[in-house]
This record gives sequence, C-alpha cells and structure tokens, in this order.
Amino acid sequence: MLTVLLGLLGLSFVVVIHEFGHFLAARALGVEVEVFSIGWGPKLLGFKKKKTEWRLSAFPLGGFCKMKGEEDFKLALEKKLPTIPTEEGSFYGAKPWKRILILVAGPFANIILAVILFSVVSLAGITIQTAPNRIILASEIHSASAALSEAPADKAGLRTGDIITAIDGEKIRDYSDLQEAIGLNPGKNLLLSIERDGARLALPVTPRLDKNSGQGLIGIFSWIDPKVDAVDPNGSAAIAGIRAGDVITGIEGRQVKNTVGILAALESKPEKVAIDLLRKGQPLAVKAIVSYDAEGQSNMGLSFTSVTRTEKATSLVDAVAHGWNETGATFAMSVKGIGLLFSGVNVLKAVSGPARITYMVGDTAKRSIEASGFSGITTIISFLAFLSVSLFLMNLLPIPALDGGQILLSIITIGIYLPWAYANIMRYVFSHVSADDTPAELPQNY
Repeated sequence: MLTVLLGLLGLSFVVVIHEFGHFLAARALGVEVEVFSIGWGPKLLGFKKKKTEWRLSAFPLGGFCKMKGEEDFKLALEKKLPTIPTEEGSFYGAKPWKRILILVAGPFANIILAVILFSVVSLAGITIQTAPNRIILASEIHSASAALSEAPADKAGLRTGDIITAIDGEKIRDYSDLQEAIGLNPGKNLLLSIERDGARLALPVTPRLDKNSGQGLIGIFSWIDPKVDAVDPNGSAAIAGIRAGDVITGIEGRQVKNTVGILAALESKPEKVAIDLLRKGQPLAVKAIVSYDAEGQSNMGLSFTSVTRTEKATSLVDAVAHGWNETGATFAMSVKGIGLLFSGVNVLKAVSGPARITYMVGDTAKRSIEASGFSGITTIISFLAFLSVSLFLMNLLPIPALDGGQILLSIITIGIYLPWAYANIMRYVFSHVSADDTPAELPQNY
C-alpha cells in the first residue's frame, strides 16, 4: 500500500507540473483556464479565483488544466460545422502561434523540472552502491548454455578477472559506468581498454540487443569478493553463525571466488548447504538453510562488500551545469530507447504503462527510504527527474491525443499541408466516428 501511495504522489507531482506549465502559458497569452485540478474524478475541495476553479480531486493520479473552449474543435467535427465556435478568451479563439506556445509549455515545464531536480541531487550529493569494474564471463557460470558461449564478451576474447578501465576512451570507474556504456549502445562497435595480469589490452566488442529489456548486453557479471558486509539478524545465515567480515571460500565443497560463484553453487536449489568460511584468517565450517523467492533467487540474508561512489557538486553553478547535462543525457537515452522499440524489442516487457510506472516510482521511493533513511531521497528525486524527461518526450510525439498531435495541427494552419490520412485519424479520435465514415472538411478557422 505504501508503495502505491508513494508512486501516486511522485507521478502526480510530475504530471501536475506539466499541467501547470500549460496554465501559466494560457494565462499569459489571454486564454482563460476554467479548471485546474490536482487529481481526477469527483471534487473533494475547491475554490474559485480569477475565473479559474482550483480543485483537489478524489483520484491522486496527475491532474488536468481545462481551458475555455478546448472542446470546440471536437464539437465542430461532430456537427460538421464550417468553423470552430470561438469566443473571447477561448483556446481556439487564440491565434495558432499562441496555441502552439500553450501546448509546448507543458512539456517545457517538465524539462525545467528535470534540470532543477538533477541540480538538487547534484548539490545534495548522491551515493551510488555499485561493484568494481572487474568482470566475470557469464558463460563460465552457466556453462551448459550454448548461447552464452557465443556471447559478445567471449567472442571478443574477454576473460574472467579482466578489469575494464575505459570504453571508447571514456574512463570506467565502476560497474555502473560499465553497465551504462554497454546498455545504451546495442549494435555499436565499442573499444574496451582492459587490464589483465598487469598487461594493458584493447579489445573491440559489439553489445547484443536484449529484446526483453531494450538494452545492450555482452554476457558478463560484476566481480564482487565474497566478503560479508552485513547479515540480516532474522536470516538463515545469522542463525548459522555467519558474521559481517567473514569471507565465504566454498559451498558444498565447491570453491567460491566471488558472489556469482555463490549463486552458481546454489543453482541446483539445495535446501541446506555446507559453507566454508574464513574468519579473521581462520577457517570455519557452518551449515545454513537456503530459502528461495518466487523467481527462484536464493536468500540467506547476506549482503556483500560493494563499491560506494559519492557525487556532489562543488557550487550552485556546478550543480546547475550538472543538472543540464544530466537532463540532456537522459533525453538522448530516451530518444534512443524509443528507436529501439522499432528493433524487435518486446514492448510489453521493456515499456511500462501508468500502473507499472506508478509502482516503479513507489517501489524506488520505498526501497530508498528503507535502505538509507531520508538520505535516500536523492534516489527518488533522480527517478522523478528521469520520469519528467520521459513525459516531455512522449508528450511531443505527433499522436492526436497528446500535445504533439495538437501542436502539429496548429503548425499546419500556419501553412503546412495536412496529410488527409492524419486528418482522418484526428477526426476519428476526437469525434469517435467510424473509420469507414468519410471525413468532414476541417473547420476553416482551425
């Protein structure tokens, strides 16, 4: 329940800022706003000021900005009127360039919000829990899989234990940098700078597109030493006597060199295992019960030593510059993501609708607060900034029901020809007529 509530609040905040952008532009350009609502559905609270009714509505999912006469175009199409009914202060009574500015203002507000949020995160500092840039070949863990033996990492000549120090000349600090560089570049030939047993190598690799996630993969895992960082006091590891600082060296007689080795040793899903440890240099053997979640992932209540990286701006100017750069990078990543949808990606798995997005926002917030207290708020803010950039981009797509579709029609009235098929789609969407109907002429004063 908390996850859903936090998700609704986060998503609503981003959407309300979008609608407030429309509101400010409409008021500035002489278009009256009849209703501005936070939430949808039945009105809970409200008051009227300067011709605008301000509402708090029952369902906390976004909000809306209702401008005077915004339904007049739909009305003109339904009744096949030669002109759109207009009156002073109405949306369609405004000149096309004013309508365009009003429509653009919503997405623009989201970009401004993203820059501000990313700047706040930079100023406050964000701590990233990640892993070293040392790798393990997935094929060595799941040796039975022929597909993994043909993974890009294997073809490129990478080996378990390699340290990737740079990709295309860009420094790789840790596994987060590595994931980002590979994940965002499926199908692109990348040059990896490698450290192997003291020698420096350069190996080319081409990430393969994972059609379930839309990301590039090369078939590697992060190398994390099997040193226990924390033990859940209620977990089976604590009951078995495992402590923070212990190093796991073997499971069921199988040597363990890293945490992926632990997962591999538990792949057969044993209920009870013999674990070999080193505690302050002294060998120790314990037995522990292993539980598994619905997805088959093992859980003994252990976490392992990770790499912690803190990024913080040195000044307000530096923070704003970082906010701008991060917004630009997020926009580029979102554009690339849309392009991947036309590359055979499983859209249902790679893209989420409002319900899933709400859950993701709430889950991110809940996990961040649980893990780091309210210092984890920066993770939530970063996620909302990412969501804000996505909303900016999606709303500018030339789809009839979105801002982009209406912007396109407004541009057309300035002198660009409207394709008849698009006019038919618009008429179908706004007036709900049959696709077999002959489309009426667009109102002359649109």
